[in-house]
Amino acid sequence: MKTIRVLTQEDARRMASAAEAEARGSGWNVSIAICDVGGHALWLQRMDGAPLMSAQVAPEKARACVLSGKPSKVYEDMVNQGRVAALSMPVVPLEGGEPIYFDGNVIGAVGVSGVQAGQDAQVARAGVAALDGADHLYTGAQA
Repeated sequence: MKTIRVLTQEDARRMASAAEAEARGSGWNVSIAICDVGGHALWLQRMDGAPLMSAQVAPEKARACVLSGKPSKVYEDMVNQGRVAALSMPVVPLEGGEPIYFDGNVIGAVGVSGVQAGQDAQVARAGVAALDGADHLYTGAQA
């Protein structure tokens, strides 16, 4: 049997705080979502001034990462490169979601929406990086 770590509410708070600080430091208003390994919401916040739709998109970006073990940008790139069949996958093909790895296992994800795609991803990565002991970012070797 394998032991897998799980995210706690304190983990989610720490990651959300780091993501919010990254967004505020750049003057961006975003929604930040954090989900567990099952794709279920642990945290959702929409900063003042963030687009209304971002509160729906951010959790879906996080969920896409948990389902696949890859950043949501992978799916955006597929679509942009002409693989439109990716649009029928049960994931949101928009950059801004980053999986969280611990000991090589996906344990959750951070999804961000509200600004440009690369900026969303930057904020999400700041959230992931705040989790002590996480392998942090997808390297292509995982999943």
